[in-house]
Amino acid sequence: MEPLPSWMRRALFATAGMNILAALGFLPGASAVRALAGLPQDGQPLYLLTVALFVGLFGLGYLAAAVSGRPDRLFLAVAAAGKIGFFTLLLGFWLAGSVPLQAPVLGSADLVFGTMFAVWLLGSRAAA
Repeated sequence: MEPLPSWMRRALFATAGMNILAALGFLPGASAVRALAGLPQDGQPLYLLTVALFVGLFGLGYLAAAVSGRPDRLFLAVAAAGKIGFFTLLLGFWLAGSVPLQAPVLGSADLVFGTMFAVWLLGSRAAA
């Protein structure tokens, strides 16, 4: 098994930090943080904590992948789909007038990382 390239490990470290910080923003008491990001400020605590849990767990997964340097194709495929999907949701809700422009603008980092993961997956598949 070939180790992850250094650019991919750096991307995983960066998105790990991004996800862990974002998870804090989904905690029920962080409505001001969500407002700055253009996300809905209020929500049922169970839903907010569930989102924080999943965003934080993925952050820890990105960190583990970066530290180990070993590729896990399934994890990276789910990560790419999730990141691109999240950006697409933000864009769609902005187009519908439900969230302000800053939501998809800030979410564009997820699009960048998701695209990087997808590019690596496609390139590593072709090399195999």
